[in-house]
Amino acid sequence: MKITLLTVGKTEDKYILEGIEKYLKRLKHYIKFEIIEIPELKKTKSLSEDQQKSKEAEMIFKQLNHTDHVVLLDERGKELSSMHFADFMNKKMIGSVQQLVFIVGGPYGFDASLYQRAQDKLSLSKMTFSHQMVRLFFVEQVYRAFTILKGEPYHHE
Repeated sequence: MKITLLTVGKTEDKYILEGIEKYLKRLKHYIKFEIIEIPELKKTKSLSEDQQKSKEAEMIFKQLNHTDHVVLLDERGKELSSMHFADFMNKKMIGSVQQLVFIVGGPYGFDASLYQRAQDKLSLSKMTFSHQMVRLFFVEQVYRAFTILKGEPYHHE
C-alpha cells in the first residue's frame, strides 16, 4: 500500500517542515508515503467560497486515480483514537487498498464533488488547527499508527 497526503497550499514554516521531515524519514521503514502539494489559488477576491472550493476540487481530481481510496481530513469526519486509527490503517492494508489518499482541503473546506468521491472522512480533533499544523499532526499520527501495528514502544496507552 502507498499513502499520499494531498494538500492545498504549500508548507512554509521551517519548524513545521522540519517536523514533517522527521516523521517522513521514520515512515520510510514502514510504508511508501508521499506529500503532494497543490498550489493555492491566485486572485481569489473575485471568487465566492463555493467557486474557490470548486476550483480546488478540479485540481485535486487531477491528482486522483479512479482506484484510489480517498479519505477527507474534515472537521465533520469521524474522530478516532490513535489505536483506532492504527486499526483503520491495518484494515485498509488487509483489504488490499493499493493507494490510500488523505486530503487536506483549502481554507473553506471541500467541494460537494469531493464529499461524493471520498470513501471516508476523518477528523483529527474537534479543535480547529491551521492547515500547516494539520500536516505535521497527520504525518506523526501515521507514524504512530505503524509503531502501534508493529508493537513498538513509541505509543503508550
